Amino acid sequence: MEKPICPKCEHTKIVKSGIVGGRQRFKCKKCGYHFTVNKLGKAIDKYYVVKALQLYIEGISYREIERILGVSHVSVMNWVKQYKIKAPESYDYRPTYKVLNHTELVKFMAIKENLLDTGMLITELGDKFMIIKWERFKNR
Repeated sequence: MEKPICPKCEHTKIVKSGIVGGRQRFKCKKCGYHFTVNKLGKAIDKYYVVKALQLYIEGISYREIERILGVSHVSVMNWVKQYKIKAPESYDYRPTYKVLNHTELVKFMAIKENLLDTGMLITELGDKFMIIKWERFKNR
């Protein structure tokens, strides 16, 4: 195991100072600060962070992103706050999406009606593809 550095003063002269909660406690010889080594959390691949933020910007809700990517909606909210992402306010359009494999995507794109009267974005989603379309709300 590598010797940790002090999180307070970043000094390398560290000594062991007991065990707390089953984790080794350390003491910095320079500043006297006691600390434990950070617990490694469950890391989420940056690919999913980027995809979640892209979907959020496109107007997909947190819960829908959770269902699509399999990542907690709370994690998505935290990423939006962390990266200071603001979703564009667009009241005239609403996004709809479909997740398709390659064969389904080819069939979808072959139908001319699917390509008319809407904006569309196609993005890779693991081994599948996601089509996001914007359709105008019908004014009554």
